[in-house]
Amino acid sequence: QPENLQKNWLREFYQIVHTHKPHFMALHCQEFGGKNYEASMSHVDKFVKELLSSDAMKDYNRARVYLDENYKSQEHFTALGSFYFLHESLKNIYQFDFKAKKYKKVTGKEIYSDTLESTPMLEKEKFPQDYFPECKWSRKGFIRTRWCITDCAFDLVNIHLFHDASNLIAWETSPSVYSGIRHKALGYVLDRIRDQRFEKVSYFVFGDFNFRLDSKSVVETLCTKSTMQTIRAADTNEVVKLIFRESDNDRKVMLQLEKKLFDYFNQDVFRDNNGTALLEFDKELSVFKDRLYELDISFPPSYPYSEDCSQGKQYMNTRCPAWCDRILMSHSAKELILKSENDEKIVIYDHIGPNVCMGDHKPVFLSFRIAAGAGKPIANVHKCCVVQ
Repeated sequence: QPENLQKNWLREFYQIVHTHKPHFMALHCQEFGGKNYEASMSHVDKFVKELLSSDAMKDYNRARVYLDENYKSQEHFTALGSFYFLHESLKNIYQFDFKAKKYKKVTGKEIYSDTLESTPMLEKEKFPQDYFPECKWSRKGFIRTRWCITDCAFDLVNIHLFHDASNLIAWETSPSVYSGIRHKALGYVLDRIRDQRFEKVSYFVFGDFNFRLDSKSVVETLCTKSTMQTIRAADTNEVVKLIFRESDNDRKVMLQLEKKLFDYFNQDVFRDNNGTALLEFDKELSVFKDRLYELDISFPPSYPYSEDCSQGKQYMNTRCPAWCDRILMSHSAKELILKSENDEKIVIYDHIGPNVCMGDHKPVFLSFRIAAGAGKPIANVHKCCVVQ
């Protein structure tokens, strides 16, 4: 229901813009246009035009939009969309030209689409097919841009990592085979943005990492006092379903697990106290603790929400809810974020549209201030680069 969802999505997004009034804003989208890409193109165009011309965005007089719309190229298509908006009060904003290896002043509003490979203002790559052989035509990859605001340079990386193809396979081992595939891809991206071709700067990596909870541990915890029934296909003897029943209580079904079914009887466990009881099973980032930092998560799992417009808080029973959508940063980027001296909550990491259907993912946002000149060794940390 793109018409209804787009309306909801933009309304909630504009509300966040109005509340936080950012001066520099980056919006990273994945699977832009959805899976039925050709049929969705008119909605994509409408979405972009609405964002660039709406009253809510009227104070953003400069914008850069990068849309990977080249869906006929299996070799390159990532379906990523990166939007950057600059408030009229911000002066002297520069974007890096990766081919010329120099910064260029940002003026006006520009949209780039189709073949982003020829755009010098970004780096884009799709992960090789052999990273995820189970998926015949994956759209996973990343787009990188580099910016400079008042002597503070940083990379912004839009990323989409590989999903879990089967709940049954994810359940078999701990950690699952899919987390290994994601580690390999994320490691590749971090190596790529820190290689020798360009000066090293702080970086923020945000998008759909598809990080999942450790399935084996979660199932064992949720179904501690249960017995498991295995159902196999008659012709192949392959396991097609697992049913976990309470040992007593009339053998009540607690969990049913299939390739694309995760049907747990009590969804409240994922919502109560923002699901924080399950954060101990969110382990995929621990491999990168020396390279990536994340603020504390205080929002419920961002995926998979129902796409029924009347079910804003309901999860679909296709996958175990997980924090797929994240905003991560280098340790040097963490140092850039200015914390207020009077303990005012100036850094906010949260989700958008908690009570509204936003699609199967809830968008996640990070709001913060950067000190002027923070990218230089001797920074005046008390002076903020955004115009108050």
